[in-house]
Formats: sequence, structure tokens, C-alpha cells
Amino acid sequence: MHQPRPRFFRAFLVLLIVSLPVTTFASGGEHGPGPEVWLSIAAILLAAKAGGEIAVRLRQPAVLGELCAGIILGNLTLVGVDTFADAAELPAVEFLANFGVVLLLFEVGLESTLTEMKKVAPQSGLVAIIGVVAPMGLGYGASRLLMPDAVESLHLFVGATLCATSVGITARVLQGLDAMGRDETKVILGAAVIDDVLGLIVLAVVAGLAAGGEIDATQLAMISGLAAGFLIGALLLGTFVMPGVFLAASHLRSPGILAAVAIGLCLLLAGVSAAAGLAPIVGAFAAGLILDEVHVKPFGKHSKHDLAPLVQPIVGFMAPIFFVRTGMLVDLGGVSADPLILAGALTVVAVLGKIVSGLGVRGKIDRMTVGVGMVPRGEVGLIFADVGRAIRVDGGAPLIGPDVYMAVVLMVMGTTVLAPPWLAWQLRRVLKRERAAGAHGAGSERGPEGGPEPAAGHADDPGGPEHAAPPARGDEPSH
Repeated sequence: MHQPRPRFFRAFLVLLIVSLPVTTFASGGEHGPGPEVWLSIAAILLAAKAGGEIAVRLRQPAVLGELCAGIILGNLTLVGVDTFADAAELPAVEFLANFGVVLLLFEVGLESTLTEMKKVAPQSGLVAIIGVVAPMGLGYGASRLLMPDAVESLHLFVGATLCATSVGITARVLQGLDAMGRDETKVILGAAVIDDVLGLIVLAVVAGLAAGGEIDATQLAMISGLAAGFLIGALLLGTFVMPGVFLAASHLRSPGILAAVAIGLCLLLAGVSAAAGLAPIVGAFAAGLILDEVHVKPFGKHSKHDLAPLVQPIVGFMAPIFFVRTGMLVDLGGVSADPLILAGALTVVAVLGKIVSGLGVRGKIDRMTVGVGMVPRGEVGLIFADVGRAIRVDGGAPLIGPDVYMAVVLMVMGTTVLAPPWLAWQLRRVLKRERAAGAHGAGSERGPEGGPEPAAGHADDPGGPEHAAPPARGDEPSH
């Protein structure tokens, strides 16, 4: 593994240090955002990339480094530096963070192949359902036990934050282990995608109930139907309309036209979703699913391409702002034992709830491997927590207060750090068992359905994302 280049880190450090005093003495301008806005955004971007680079070199997902960078920036007041005390609350920073998370869910939808979901739907569907119900039930119980005086909607929302699985982190770990051909991998990725769909529906339902202030069976049915109907309607729109739209757009000569049309559709559905009373990220995810199987041939090119590479550079710029801002909102000043205890309890039930989901597989597929692969929450859990912060109850107070928010962020960090080495260790155990069975004539060193084993040279790699690429996509029909 390459060692960090001293010049690279010195450059980042110098730029970040320069921004500190400048931002401190900046004052508002007469036209547009003041200099403190631009300098704060610059510092957030630099900190995000520095934190992400360090995390990647430590064989951890970049999102973990971005979170830690945000926690450091947001808590510099503890060492007497007030530069970024209010940066996370600046309207421009909040908007860019929300824009980034919408684009991130759009990219997740683009990488969620419906064709592959259908192939493993029976087993992945059962794993996903268990992986949503069990963590939510356990999270609800832990919240109710540790916060008996809190409102019912808060317990439901805490449970909802434990539902989803990070498709991106799981895929990168498995690809780093050269395990993409195994049946366990197909089930995990299929279940993780279905988990996100179910999790978004749960989020829409719980957010609607929390905003309404009471839990009613009729309201529950209406919100559930609205969320499911929105996703189904969006997919039908994509099947019959979107290929023709992009076929027409591909003949236009303006630079960047296809990326602009794709992101425009994402924002359109995000806005429709918000107008329907659902979270904007539901619409963004649906837009990604719509465009998943759309292939385009840009003007002047001779081959067709997926849309994902067109939007990835934009997401790579915008999404880190969300993660750094999320970390900045974690207030370590005067922290008490309560949020730490809640964080520990949520981490335990978050892990147990996903391990139990492995019981949904049958045959020769290793259940524990599937369960461990479902553990990381990553960006999805953070998105859920951020939605909870935006919901106001009891005269304007956020549904998820600072202590609960900190507990959820720590839970996300814990599951994200724990999963890669645990999954690597579990796959090594499966490999040894299969080799032992093969040595006795009971099988061969291939997966249950002929998929290749993870390469021995990568078995000790806990999924280092520095060698990762997006999950393999199936052969899809061109439009």
C-alpha cells in the first residue's frame, strides 16, 4: 500500500490553517453571500477530502473520515477556536448538504439494478424483510427502555434509523475481497437494495406520523400507500417515458446536457416527493431506479454508456459536504453518559438485527456471512437521522435532539468500522470450511453455484476501498 505523500497532506494542512483566521475575521459582503460562507464551504470541502483520504489509507470507507473531519471542525470550540462554531447552520451550507444527499440517493438508485434484484428476489426479499423488521423492533425497544419519557414518534424514528443497509459500503467491501461471484454476495447486495426501498417507505411513514403528532391506523395506511404508490408510479414513468427523453437528449450538442437532464429529473421527483408529504430523498432514489437501465450514446460518440459515470463527479463534490456537516452537528461539549449508553445499545441491536436477517437464506449459502454483510449502515443511517432533525414537534423542537442525534451518528460509525474486518474474517472461515470439504471429496473450491472464490491474496484485506469500484452491473437492455 502506498504511503501518504507528505506534500499532499502539507498542502491540505496549509490551506485549512489559512482558512481559519480568514474565516474568523470575515464579514458579510454587500452582494450575495458573505466571505464567511465561501470560506466555510472551502474549509468543509478540504476537510472532507483530507479526512476521506486518511480513512481510505487506513482501509476504512471515506465517509467515516468525512464524518470524523466534521466532528473535529464542529468541536474546535473546545480548544478555544470559534471559527466554525456556526458554519453548519449557515443557510448556504445547509442547502448544499441537502442537495448533496439528494444527489447521493440518486446515485444509489442508479447503482441499484432492478434486473439483478429480480434474480435473487425470493431469498434477498426475505433477508431484507427480516433485516428491516428486526432492527426496527429492537431499536424501538432500546429507545423506549432508555428514554421512557420520550414521545412515541421518537422511538419509532430511532428504530427506523436502524433499518437500512449501506449498499455502497457493502459492495465495496465485497469487491475488495474478490467475492463478487459468490451467491452470498448476490443475496447481500440484492437484500441491501431492497432494504433501502423498504427503509425509505418506513422513513416516509414514520416521518409522516411524527409530523402529524399522533399515530392513527387510517393515517398509517394512507402514508404507506402514498409512499408505495409514488415509487411504483415513478418506475412506470421510467419504463415508458424516460428512454425516449434521453434518446432525444442524446442528439443535443450542448456540453453536459445528459448530466443536466438526469439531475433535473432527480430534482423534479425530489420536489414532487416533498410536495406529496414524503422525504425528497424518496423521489431522488426513485429517479435513480428509473434511470438504472437507461443507456445513452452522447452526441458524437460511437458507444453507449450508463448515466452513473456522468453524475459521479458531481456527487463526489457535493455529498461530502453532507457528511462533514453531519459530523459538525455532533456536539461533544458537556457530553453526558446518556447518549453514550444509547449509542452503545443502538450499536448492539443494530448488529443483532442484521445478523438475524441471515436466517432468511436457504441451501448452501452461509447465513452468518449474509448477516454480517448487512451490518454497515453508512450514509443511509445518517440520512435518516438528518430527516429526523428536520421534523419539528412540541412548539418547534426537533424530533431528534442533540443527544439522540449523537447516539445515531456513533452507531453508524460503529457499524461502519466493524463490518469490513468482520466480513473478511467470516469469509476466511467459509473458505477454510469449503477447502476442507473439497479435500475430502465433498466439493470443490468454488462457490455453491460455480462462482469463483475470493482470491487468497485478498482474504486478509478487510475491504479496503482504495481498490474498490462500483458493484458489478448485469447485462441490461439498451435504450
